[in-house]
Amino acid sequence: MTDPDPILTRQAEAMELFGRRVHAIRDSQWDAPTPCTAWSVRDLVGHLVSEQAWVPALVRDGATVDSVGDSLAGDLLGPDPVAAWDTVADASRAVFAEPGALDRTVHLSFGDMQAGDYCAQLVTDLTVHTWDLSRAIGADEQLPEDLLSFAVREVAPHAAELERSGLFAAPEEPPPGADVQTKLLCLVGRRP
Repeated sequence: MTDPDPILTRQAEAMELFGRRVHAIRDSQWDAPTPCTAWSVRDLVGHLVSEQAWVPALVRDGATVDSVGDSLAGDLLGPDPVAAWDTVADASRAVFAEPGALDRTVHLSFGDMQAGDYCAQLVTDLTVHTWDLSRAIGADEQLPEDLLSFAVREVAPHAAELERSGLFAAPEEPPPGADVQTKLLCLVGRRP
């Protein structure tokens, strides 16, 4: 048996960690604020459900954003947000684990990209949003070192672009001697 691709290892780790946080959300917390100032806990989970819901169409089917249209628009959480997460997480993991999946080309709104790079972006987003969700629901905010290091390598070259996208706050200068988690959070405009 061969070792799994490092991206798939990080993907599994990030999805499992985020999934544990989703399962820890109490009924009274779905409307709670998150560090993503415009999003409640439900909005945050909805964002990640939406991201993962796109994976089968884009990676397995080779669809374009235009061909998918608005079929994945709106509230994908329904009456059971936890089950919605579990369903899309399982499907996303299965698609990326298919032989050759990471070598495929995905057609995103901003252009084509190798599926392995797309998966890496999703892992990074899951990692950052796991911290956001942890803070929002009062869960353990410390993230695994390997996920953090992976995410920092992914984000660092693009930190300035993230702010220009309007989806992230301006990067913060990490304090001297900051650990890798603080560095990541500062890169994506969070105030740890």
